[in-house]
Amino acid sequence: MGSDTTAATPSLEEVRWRLDAIDTELLKLLDERASLAGAVAAAKRASGDTGFGLRPGREAHIVRKLLETPRRGASDALVIRIWREIMADNLARQGPYHLGVFGGRDPARAVELTRLRFGTAPRLSIAATAQDALAIARSPWGVGVLPLASDTPWWGRLLAEPKLKVFAALPCLASWGPQAALAVAEVEVEPTGHDQTFWVTDSTKSVSAIVETLSQTDVAAELIAEAGGLRLFSLSGFFQPDDPRLARAPGALTGVIGAAPEQFDV
Repeated sequence: MGSDTTAATPSLEEVRWRLDAIDTELLKLLDERASLAGAVAAAKRASGDTGFGLRPGREAHIVRKLLETPRRGASDALVIRIWREIMADNLARQGPYHLGVFGGRDPARAVELTRLRFGTAPRLSIAATAQDALAIARSPWGVGVLPLASDTPWWGRLLAEPKLKVFAALPCLASWGPQAALAVAEVEVEPTGHDQTFWVTDSTKSVSAIVETLSQTDVAAELIAEAGGLRLFSLSGFFQPDDPRLARAPGALTGVIGAAPEQFDV
């Protein structure tokens, strides 16, 4: 005799009731978390800490922990988008958090990637040039987002500005497309365990020769942009600017300009 599956299947009315109950609980938890974010901001102000509260390394650890948690229905994309919004709102409560986006050849895509990474809480303005976006990155609580595909090597300018660092590559999921933009700010960049480092050189050697030279000190490199006689490579792992493995790297003008977590689904 076959089993009666009808009794085990909830009715549409029961499912909707459960959804309503979950929504109520989610709102309570979201409100509690937002209140705690306000308390964090107040505590920082009381201690005299008014600096930029962006901690890209901590955010990466939070996201990875969430993605590693077993789930039945929530996709990686859904989890990331929700928590990016929560973290962005938290940060925006602490100071004048704002974004400047230079879109290059595809401004709409740059804005889309920026909102996926930084949420809707921070104010966003469109920068007319790469210089304008970098100026926003230099301002208090500012982040500049600039494309990898550009006619000018804006990333090469960071060699002369050690306070400005690349700290994120957009998008953070391979399922959202290949990395197409970088985020820059005056923030501390810390290793997260799964990172890529951005390194610039003016070497005139072939790309394959540069890659081969770096491999001799166990550095895996991939060219991701070039313009104006400069090349930008992604190095596998986290490298400090004074890493001895880069001491003999080719080029007269070379340097690390930041690092970012690898895409979470790679």
